[in-house]
Amino acid sequence: MSDRTYDDTAVATSLRSDPMLRKAVLSCTIGQVFENFDFVLYGFMAAALSRAFFPSSDPVAALLSTFATFAVGFLMRPVGAFVIGRYGDKYGRRRALVLTIVMMALATGIVGLIPTYAAIGIAAPIILVICRLFQGFAAGGEWGGAAVFLVEYAPQNQRGYISSFQQIGTGLGLLLATFSAALLTYFLSAETFQSWGWRIPFLVGFILGPIGHYLRTRVAETPVFTRHAAADNVSSNPIQEAFATQRRSLFVIFGVSIIPVCLYWVFLVFLPTFAARQLHIGASATFFSTTLAGVIYVVLTPVMGALSDRVGRKPLLFAAAIGSIVLSYPLFLLLVSWNSIGALVLAQAIATVILTLCTGVACAVLSEAFPTRVRYTALSVSYGLSVAIFGGFAPFIGTALISLTGSPIAPAYYVIFGGFLGLIAVFFLREGARRPLLD
Repeated sequence: MSDRTYDDTAVATSLRSDPMLRKAVLSCTIGQVFENFDFVLYGFMAAALSRAFFPSSDPVAALLSTFATFAVGFLMRPVGAFVIGRYGDKYGRRRALVLTIVMMALATGIVGLIPTYAAIGIAAPIILVICRLFQGFAAGGEWGGAAVFLVEYAPQNQRGYISSFQQIGTGLGLLLATFSAALLTYFLSAETFQSWGWRIPFLVGFILGPIGHYLRTRVAETPVFTRHAAADNVSSNPIQEAFATQRRSLFVIFGVSIIPVCLYWVFLVFLPTFAARQLHIGASATFFSTTLAGVIYVVLTPVMGALSDRVGRKPLLFAAAIGSIVLSYPLFLLLVSWNSIGALVLAQAIATVILTLCTGVACAVLSEAFPTRVRYTALSVSYGLSVAIFGGFAPFIGTALISLTGSPIAPAYYVIFGGFLGLIAVFFLREGARRPLLD
């Protein structure tokens, strides 16, 4: 049985004619903007954070320490996925999403207020790590919750398009973070930026959090969960049930998620720091390049989502996996050989086009793989583990590979490896387009 049915006219005009759906899309998209802005900002501020909290005579060692703290946040994502996912499957998607945005805003604001290592010594990096842990915990429950929320609101024939707005929010968060970094590094001197300028976007993230909280408290619970709760069809232990009944799907979704995770965290988060530190391209230029990539991300993601509603999810995922395998090495080679802002723009733009083949379908694919009773938990855990392992350690591994091999092209092999793993997983994926959600 379908979780929500629409006639053909409603499918074509749902966003214009359904105020409840519009409100759901707006609350999830804007909330995701703030969440992703807060979480990825750390990666863009890595160089400044390394000097403020991990002083070292070896700048590479300090940067590795910063990226290790960056990765710590990802280790908490599966924990957040377990805890918040269980909460969302038992008590509702909306209540879980309100919780995540409050936690993320508080943790981000505190990062902007921490005194430096020079001021309070070892307490400074300890507080930074604790804040990063809370950010990771919140993010672990946020992504899956927003995906489930939109998919359960969407008409059956528009799940790819409607759910892609969650990823549009992710892209806008990336844009906001990179544009903030670009403006600060452009208008502030290096000394001023290092002294206090890097704190500004963290404090802005805290200020914007209440807006997302307000929007999420004003939207109704999804019709799917409401119906299940009314029928007393809510799992009493979604974690245990998910691992008992959904093991195959958990593995498949974990593998499929590797493709966008590697592309996103290497080409859009790690690459600006790589270009500035390894290739000596100006910091503001690298952030403006990533801002352009973010524009491509936002524009193409809904196009790919709508396309997947017509042709299916798997063809786009196959194309993304093959693109990762075939093009990652040439893109890094282009960047290192040309060593200019033009090469960085081109490399990031091409990688982002490949990435949108995944982002347009990701929320729909992951949600369609699991039944309603455990959807939030199973989706969050499988995706959270993939992000924790292949995303959180991407900047650290990329930097370490360059240091170990002496080759600036080495990070490309990491993306290629992820592409092969994802390609295998896509073969085992159940095509969910044009089918009812699993009930």
